[in-house]
Amino acid sequence: MQIEFTKMHGLGNDFIVINAMQHPFILSAEQIKFMADRHFGIGYDQLLVVEPASLSDADFRYRIFNADGGEVEQCGNGARCFALYVHAKGLTKKTTIPVETSAGIIELAIENGQVTVNMGAPEFEPDGIPFEANTRADRYAISINGDSVDIGAVSIGNPHAVIEVVNTDHAHIDTLGPEIETHSRFPNHANVGFMQIIDRQHIRLRVWERGAGETLACGTGACAAMVIGRRQGLLDENVKVDLHGGQLMVSWADEGTPVFMTGPATFVYEGKITL
Repeated sequence: MQIEFTKMHGLGNDFIVINAMQHPFILSAEQIKFMADRHFGIGYDQLLVVEPASLSDADFRYRIFNADGGEVEQCGNGARCFALYVHAKGLTKKTTIPVETSAGIIELAIENGQVTVNMGAPEFEPDGIPFEANTRADRYAISINGDSVDIGAVSIGNPHAVIEVVNTDHAHIDTLGPEIETHSRFPNHANVGFMQIIDRQHIRLRVWERGAGETLACGTGACAAMVIGRRQGLLDENVKVDLHGGQLMVSWADEGTPVFMTGPATFVYEGKITL
């Protein structure tokens, strides 16, 4: 079986995009995992699938699979790549595109090579994240190997834990990241953001992504860090987020309103792989 794909990235967070508008997407988790291997396959953080929408108020269905083969609810950097892909491939002429995801409908707007994603309103209620807690709080203490670690918890269509650190360069990403990702209080596992606050309109961020490990950028992670910082009274309404792969702009007014994320997306190459 031969699979055609497009390689793209959003600030170094890299993807392959597969057009399944005419033919059903039938790859297994093992095939997705094989293609994600950077030595024997193509190499990517996530695989994005373009499918016909099942909802009348969406133009496409957007599916996301992590490098480990598992399907997930949302990916902000991938959403920007998705928007440029369907526009450049002539699948739509619109510059504002409603897209169906498993977490609900999101809106993608293309302008001057940048894409703004309406990520919807963040979910802070523990049951909606999901996160195990008796009551909602802006900060939670969780136990990691006998130590207490303070986190914020939120869903941006997918679950996130956010930790404030003094300096992201010295954060214990490789140890704390996987411990929190698979913590028992996150029944669906979690993405883990390590946030350094520069000032009220500027943060640095590194993210350990669920099912992928640390990536150069994470769009939902940038949104999660911003809204947690804002809920904790540390950030303003518009924030620059510096990631290893580049910078995103994130805006959020207050609870019950959507988060907006703006940044670039880049085509890398077209290819085919035989499975």
